[in-house]
Amino acid sequence: MPGTTGARMTVNGTETPISPCAPHTTALDFLRERGLTGTKEGCAEGECGACSVMVARPGVHKPTDWVAVNACLVPAAALDGQEIVTAEGLATAGEPGTVPSLHPVQEEMAVRGGSQCGYCTPGFVCSMAAEYYRPGRCEHSATDTETAEGTETADRTETETALGAETARSADAEHGPNGFDLHALSGNLCRCTGYRPIRDAAFAVGTPTDDDPLARRRELHPPAPVTTEYALGGKVFLRKNTLAETLRVLRERPDAVVVAGSTDWGVEVNIRSRRADCVIAIDRLPELRELRVESDHIEIGAALTLTEIERRLDGDVPLLAELFPQFASRLIRNGATLGGNLGTGSPIGDSAPVLLALDASLVLSDAGGERVVPLADYFTGYRQSVRRPGELIRAVRVPLPLSPVTAFHKIAKRRFDDISSVAVAFALDIEDGIVRKARIGLGGVAATPIRSLATEAALEGKPWSARTAEAAARVLRGEGTPMSDHRASALYRSAMLGQSLLKLHAQTTEAVSS
Repeated sequence: MPGTTGARMTVNGTETPISPCAPHTTALDFLRERGLTGTKEGCAEGECGACSVMVARPGVHKPTDWVAVNACLVPAAALDGQEIVTAEGLATAGEPGTVPSLHPVQEEMAVRGGSQCGYCTPGFVCSMAAEYYRPGRCEHSATDTETAEGTETADRTETETALGAETARSADAEHGPNGFDLHALSGNLCRCTGYRPIRDAAFAVGTPTDDDPLARRRELHPPAPVTTEYALGGKVFLRKNTLAETLRVLRERPDAVVVAGSTDWGVEVNIRSRRADCVIAIDRLPELRELRVESDHIEIGAALTLTEIERRLDGDVPLLAELFPQFASRLIRNGATLGGNLGTGSPIGDSAPVLLALDASLVLSDAGGERVVPLADYFTGYRQSVRRPGELIRAVRVPLPLSPVTAFHKIAKRRFDDISSVAVAFALDIEDGIVRKARIGLGGVAATPIRSLATEAALEGKPWSARTAEAAARVLRGEGTPMSDHRASALYRSAMLGQSLLKLHAQTTEAVSS
């Protein structure tokens, strides 16, 4: 079957055909084959950020947001009709024969020593640029705008650089005086610099100027999703415009692989060399991208990215707000979805324990209609669920009102951007010192994410006291069927379960006493 010649994306302002790439070809390989070699491959798993590029996506506070994603995970065909910017596209071209003017982010990385071997630098620059253009970043900035406008550049002295580092240290450890959120770089790794000069560069960038074309681009709407049927060599990548059309295709092709951000499937393609006869993209379906707050529940579209959910909820669901910074990295959260994280059925997916604690339900849709399934009844075995062939997760429903006492404890090797050894989520209703309701979700201690039913029963109706917490912690240590692997031993996992409950009690007691 010949390739679809109509598929194309806009790269650094130039419309570029996707053909003759295979449907599984990543955006990273697509770009490098066209000479844009600033985009690098470091891990092919979305963990190093060397492949970061910016994509124009629907904005939360402006019509368009510049969003950094891992080009090593996203199929090039998934960017049909879309607009992307690479590190090469950030610099401003001058007169023919002259050197392009560096972007403010590139300038700061250069003068503050943020690049040494240079391999990771283009990825850092794209992730940093996406944060540079984040609406609202500078609302609480303490940085002199003269720095942002580039009036102080290469002539900064070593003393000034050192003073910049001291300013950074005096601010919130994860947020600069210019409002820069270091979580934007949590998915970018560097083996040379030790990160301090990169952080200094991030905390030195200022406000985009009025004539910045990428800043002005945010005021216009991003490219609308297009119908895609990109076929080559007997393989096809499909994108339909409506949920109904997508479900009809799924009924005809129940073997199709469904992708949103491709943060899981991209790893399968790269590392395990998996190829699908048919891949269906659902990330732009409007029916899966709604977020509604009703009187008795919040409905979150299954194709909204975690970053979009985080920014649109803006802390209104504290347990989700605690989850998001600990879920992988910003680069992953810019593509990952709740639907995808639950759809894979992984026992160590971080969203499941949180949603179990929130008593969430899933709205499942197929060509015949919809049904609502409590998440506690959704998982049936290792990477298995009640979801039938041809059925999609359309939305996640979180009942209201929310429990007032919540916490998410993720035990992992690293503080951020790591896979859980154990994940525990708590949601408690405590009235007059008595636990009226308890919901506890667990990950990493069984073949599926589970509710801690025995521990919930040990808490409900009891006073929220040290004695109750200690007794319930003993029960919690016996929940699930933890195993030993390279991340943690079974004994360690069990110990961490009990310790998590004791930590929650200590934290809530301190909060009440203060």
